[in-house]
Amino acid sequence: MDRVKRQRPAAERRRGPGERTAGGTTVIAESAWLTVFVCVGCGLGGGWLITLLAGWLTALPWAPLQGPAELITSVPEPGLTLGGITVGGLLGLLVGFLAVHEALTVAVHAERVVLTVRDSDQEFTADRIALAVRDGRQLVLLDPDGREHARERSGLSWRQVAEAFRAHGYAWADEDPYREDFRRWVPGTPGLPEGADALLIARAEARKKDDSADAHELRRELNRLGVAVRDEGRRQYWRTPRRP
Repeated sequence: MDRVKRQRPAAERRRGPGERTAGGTTVIAESAWLTVFVCVGCGLGGGWLITLLAGWLTALPWAPLQGPAELITSVPEPGLTLGGITVGGLLGLLVGFLAVHEALTVAVHAERVVLTVRDSDQEFTADRIALAVRDGRQLVLLDPDGREHARERSGLSWRQVAEAFRAHGYAWADEDPYREDFRRWVPGTPGLPEGADALLIARAEARKKDDSADAHELRRELNRLGVAVRDEGRRQYWRTPRRP
C-alpha cells in the first residue's frame, strides 16, 4: 500500500497549519520541525533550571538530594551552565524525535481513510466507517455496528480533523455515543469473547512497562475480537457492540 506521506505532488495546496490537500486527499499532520523545536527549547530551559536548583539545594542543609546537588555544582562555571543547557537540549531533542515518531497523521479521502502512527499505516475504506469520533484526546473510527476500527491518541487540531471528515462525506461526532457502554475490566470479567481476557491481561502488563507499541498492537487484536478498549490512567475499560 502506498504510504500517505508520499502523496505530495508539487501542486499540493496548503490549507492551514498541518493540513494540506493532494489528489483529493486531505492530510492532517503535526509539524515535525515545530514539535522538535518546542521539545529542544523546553530541554534547554530545563537544563538551565536544574543548575540553578542544584545551587539552591546546596545552600540549604536540610534540603533533600544534597549528594547529587553537590556533584552537579562541583563543576566550575561556565562549564556548569553550559553543560546543563547542552544535556537538557540533547534530552529535548531525543524527546522531540520520539514525539514525532508517535504522532498521528490522518489522511482523509472520499473513498478511504488512512491513519499513520509509528511509520505504520491503517487503511479503512469509506463503507467501513459509519462515524468518526473525538473521545477526549483520541480519534475513534466506528463501523455501522458500533465496532471500533481504530482508536488513536491525537495532538492534531480537532477543528481541522472534523472539517476534513465532513468535507469528504463522513459523519462526525464530538463525543463517543457509546461512552456509557464501557465497563471497567478486572481479570475474569464475564461477558468477554474467548481470548479477550488474556489479551487484556497482557495489555495491562505492557502498559505497566510503558510499552506503548505492544499495548497498541494488543488493542488491535482486541478490536478484531469485537472488544473496544479505552484507558483512564492505568485502568482499562471495555465494551462489545450492542446487540440488536
